[in-house]
Amino acid sequence: MYSYEQAAMEELGRWQCEMLKQPSLASRLSKGVQNKVNGLIPERAHRVVTETIKNMVRAVLFGSELTSALPLAGASLEVREQLVRDKIGFYRKTAAASGAWTGSGGIFLGIADFPILLSLKLKFLFDAASIYGFDITDYKERLYLLYVFQLAFSSQQKTREIYLQVLDWKSFSETLPQDMNSFDWRSFQQEYRDYIDLAKMLQLVPVIGAAVGAVANYRLMDKLGDTAVNAYRLRLFDSL
Repeated sequence: MYSYEQAAMEELGRWQCEMLKQPSLASRLSKGVQNKVNGLIPERAHRVVTETIKNMVRAVLFGSELTSALPLAGASLEVREQLVRDKIGFYRKTAAASGAWTGSGGIFLGIADFPILLSLKLKFLFDAASIYGFDITDYKERLYLLYVFQLAFSSQQKTREIYLQVLDWKSFSETLPQDMNSFDWRSFQQEYRDYIDLAKMLQLVPVIGAAVGAVANYRLMDKLGDTAVNAYRLRLFDSL
């Protein structure tokens, strides 16, 4: 009989192949252009953006830690993943509604969507971690959330690099510093910003902004959901 776990392992294998793909020519050219644009931005601006995103993410991580559920114990993988799929559905709809609302309001509301969407993504990751049975009060588990986030929203080259780091999370996590300030926030914000730039710029365009915002946010949350499911499968199957 074909079990749920077997199907999940096959899906995980396909996802792993995607993670290991070498960057395409188009991807390399796009990343090269983005790097040149980033090089034109004054260093002071980079520092300000990095510090802003770092503080924003840390605030969400602390707040979500206080409100997230305890790790789910004793449930099968199928039950866990049905709960996670329900969460993905909820957060997709919420993100799409936020994108439509902020996209209809021009540049000022469009800019406001950035922290709203970031908060929704991180809160979803907290919920997913708890459902899969991981204790997010553990500092290393909160760091894992950030690596999952990067797997979803980075260039192919960076995605491959991050995947190879988390492939053996137990060993890799032992090499990480105990201070979250030492996390590579500069790379985190640049990769994320570069990944969503086009969609978020189009969201600022009058008339089409609401529709673009709704669709973009829905797809971004869907991408994060799929990444989280497979990133936690990686952990669970590795522990068997």
